[in-house]
Amino acid sequence: MVQINRKTKETDIIASMELLLGGKTDIDTGVGFFDHMLEAFAKHSYMHLEIKCEGDTHVDDHHTVEDVGIVIGQLLHKALYPIESIERYGNASVVMDEACVSCDLDISNRGFLVFDMPIDGKVGQFDVELVEEFFRAVAFNASITIHLVCQRGKNRHHIIEAAFKALAVALRRATTHNKRAGIPSTKGIL
Repeated sequence: MVQINRKTKETDIIASMELLLGGKTDIDTGVGFFDHMLEAFAKHSYMHLEIKCEGDTHVDDHHTVEDVGIVIGQLLHKALYPIESIERYGNASVVMDEACVSCDLDISNRGFLVFDMPIDGKVGQFDVELVEEFFRAVAFNASITIHLVCQRGKNRHHIIEAAFKALAVALRRATTHNKRAGIPSTKGIL
């Protein structure tokens, strides 16, 4: 299990993670829709995830969402590196009713995000522009290359939830143990 405590003037976060344990969660960020997405992410990646965040949500949800993304990325980095005996690459397409989102990722030790999801507006009180901020924070802090592409969809909730689940399933597949892989790079290091 890896743990991180991160405190700034905007947020105070205590978090822990353990990969491939079955999706047990204890999440409270103060942002209801975001908590729902993080629970789906943990469930479908089979990770144990605990997050407690006190943020300046009286200003807006931006700092909470971005800082939780930073912490999840840091937890992933601590849990994954140095890489050895895993598949490294993962992909998944997840459908939710009319929505379909694809995620392709590389546990590469090089953070990058391609975010092709034309969504705007709100889901309840949640600003959907924060979804990209979250995924960018995860990608760069975990040093993972992530491509998220909305194939189709109209309902913002469905599209966003499919994205969180697609990342979860792709991550689960990429972290699948493969003793034959050794260090899965022609460079000999990641």
